[in-house]
Amino acid sequence: MQPERQKSIAIRAFCLLIIAVGCFGWIVPSASAQRLSFIRDAEIEDLLNEYSVPIFRAAGLGSARVKIRIVRAQSFNAFVLDGRNVFMNTGTLMQAETPNQVIGVIAHETGHIAGGHIAGLRAKIKRDQTRLLLMKILGIGAIAAGAASGSDEGQNIGGGIGKSILTGSDSATMRSILSYRRVQESSADQAAVSYLNTTRQSSKGMLETFERLSQQELFSTRHQDQYVRSHPMAQQRVAHLRNLASRSTYFNKRDPARLQLRHDLMRAKLSGYLDRPQTVFNRYPSSDGSLPAQYARAIGSYFSGGLRKALPRVDKLIAAKPNYAYFWELKGDFLMRSGKPVQAVKPLRRALKLARGNSLIQTRLAQALLGTKSKKHLGEVITLLRKSLVDEKSSFGYRQLASAYWANGRQGSAYLASAQAYFQEGRLKEAKRFAQRAQQKFPRGSAAWIQADDIIKYGQ
Repeated sequence: MQPERQKSIAIRAFCLLIIAVGCFGWIVPSASAQRLSFIRDAEIEDLLNEYSVPIFRAAGLGSARVKIRIVRAQSFNAFVLDGRNVFMNTGTLMQAETPNQVIGVIAHETGHIAGGHIAGLRAKIKRDQTRLLLMKILGIGAIAAGAASGSDEGQNIGGGIGKSILTGSDSATMRSILSYRRVQESSADQAAVSYLNTTRQSSKGMLETFERLSQQELFSTRHQDQYVRSHPMAQQRVAHLRNLASRSTYFNKRDPARLQLRHDLMRAKLSGYLDRPQTVFNRYPSSDGSLPAQYARAIGSYFSGGLRKALPRVDKLIAAKPNYAYFWELKGDFLMRSGKPVQAVKPLRRALKLARGNSLIQTRLAQALLGTKSKKHLGEVITLLRKSLVDEKSSFGYRQLASAYWANGRQGSAYLASAQAYFQEGRLKEAKRFAQRAQQKFPRGSAAWIQADDIIKYGQ
């Protein structure tokens, strides 16, 4: 084959690659697909809401559009999969020493949402996957063409071109995607600093977090947190962030003492519930008389010694901070876990009042009232659950509501609540079956009948 002919083939191949831009299916896996384990806690969610709402507003996302979801995982990680949720590991909350460090992570992830980075990354990968596919086809075609030429020269040249395309396409595509991600990360950093400046908060916490994580890039990926692998921390990026953050008027502004205390209480609570009791006692020794340490030891005492050992510690917490809703909630939780719903009602009522009608505590109080087996509470149980389900459409809440309706003799409503519980769990077959039972109990065209009909016809 003549050199000019080889050049002609290469040019035609290059042109084919340039014009070959299309779609190749790729979807970021959903939270359910990854089988994430979530934690629901009124105290922690209330604190994270206080952290995040000003940031979301500064980003133009409103105060209710985006939610923080707590993932039970020890590693330091936070991520977004869509424009509605920021997922944050318990490990992040426990490792972050200040509220500002968590707020910085939230600001960064908010930058990804506001910048439409998930949609952009999907589009980028679709383009690059298409290009990769066509390069592979071209490489295979070059090998086949060489083989079909019948000459040793043709086979050698065709095979060489084909193998070069096949071996180079994967690495080129990955470099392209990684380069795109680095641009997104830098954009999210700049957006985060602007949100923090707008809300008059320091960027120092975000910088501290990223400086610490950047050191992990120097070691084996085996010891890296997931956040490092999903958010590349190149040294030049951290240097750029340091320059941005240090220029802020608010760089040396500290978190309010009130917020730092709540942050420390959150970390203590997570340790108490998630760590082994001995780990809790080692982390928060008796020599530490701070309120967070007492909180952690009270929880650790329950899981190591039961209600008798823990209750005096909880009462001491309440005496120290009587208007803190979540110490009352803790007492109610321990009593419920110990099979004492009657005794749990009073502290849970107090917690609900102090927490200004928190929906999770409403559900917990309803559960305690239902556990008393007293029919005089059924009306209140139904009211509490209906209110809580406006904000928190949980299968647990619907099941409690179904039990209350059934005990109150309202079979149709019980069937409908059961259908809604199954629907929340994605168990459509069972949901439709209970919806059909419910529909038979209500007048055709009534609100309840229509709700049941919506479930029955779902997906049709």
